[in-house]
Amino acid sequence: MNLDFVEDLGHGIYAIDTGFQRPRFDAAYLMVEKGRAAFIDTGTNHAVPRLLAALQALGLKPDAVDWVIPTHVHLDHAGGVGLLMQHLPQARLLVHPRGQRHMIDPSALWAGALAVYGEAEMLRSYGQLLPVDEARTLASRDEMQIDLGGRPLLLLDTPGHARHHHCIWDARSRGWFSGDTFGLSYREFDSEQGPWLMPTSTPVQFEPEALRASIARLLSHEPESMYLTHYGRVGSPKALSLGLLRLLEASVALAHRVARSPERHALLKQGLSTLYLGSLEAHGCGARLSPEAQLELLQMDIELNAQGIGVWLDKLK
Repeated sequence: MNLDFVEDLGHGIYAIDTGFQRPRFDAAYLMVEKGRAAFIDTGTNHAVPRLLAALQALGLKPDAVDWVIPTHVHLDHAGGVGLLMQHLPQARLLVHPRGQRHMIDPSALWAGALAVYGEAEMLRSYGQLLPVDEARTLASRDEMQIDLGGRPLLLLDTPGHARHHHCIWDARSRGWFSGDTFGLSYREFDSEQGPWLMPTSTPVQFEPEALRASIARLLSHEPESMYLTHYGRVGSPKALSLGLLRLLEASVALAHRVARSPERHALLKQGLSTLYLGSLEAHGCGARLSPEAQLELLQMDIELNAQGIGVWLDKLK
């Protein structure tokens, strides 16, 4: 395959860089088994040409796709679902039951994201959301199993980042397509110690206790890999989870310390910046990236994580 935005990960799994925000920031996955295919996460509308090009480069026609499976309905994962489905005549959309209605009628999804990002950014980054015919949708359920060309895929309900989140287990590769449940890992922060992970608390359904429980469920399957949307495949999940959970606990402790301050949002951003910089320094990233460069890469995540933690704190009142 001669496409620089597609990476062959083996086991019939391909990571597609959707081009969202910056290179190697947002992935969609294409799984192929005996001539049948599934997309797991889609990126935004702007990613759809890349997804279709990857399919074509593998010698597959659009009607070879049986499943489109967003891990959850945040727009960097599912914004392109409606447009993509228009190109895939045989595909069914498998979506968490809490997200199903938003794929059928994306108006509330659009309004919610509009409040966070504003109209100009919505159109620039995501494009207009398109609905999916309800007859082509199927709601997942916890421990549901589906078939792709004889290859079983298991779905688990994994709240914590969002209540409309499920993860997909592929026994063939012993890997989870984890969406945002197992955090974010940008390749710019790789060091001799390996990948660096951080939890994501993007608005509006961050729940740390549920997230800890979901991570434990994923690890109970003894996975060898996690296929992250942000970004790519990482190995040694059990070892990586230690740092991920430490940052989660530290973020929760920070939240409680500043919960009653009138400057709460600013203090959350400042505190998260300090947490991430300290963790990255311990991870050995300072040799390649200055603290200023690290914060620039994490700027959007710091803002959104602080917003999400704030929403969670308000719910505790």
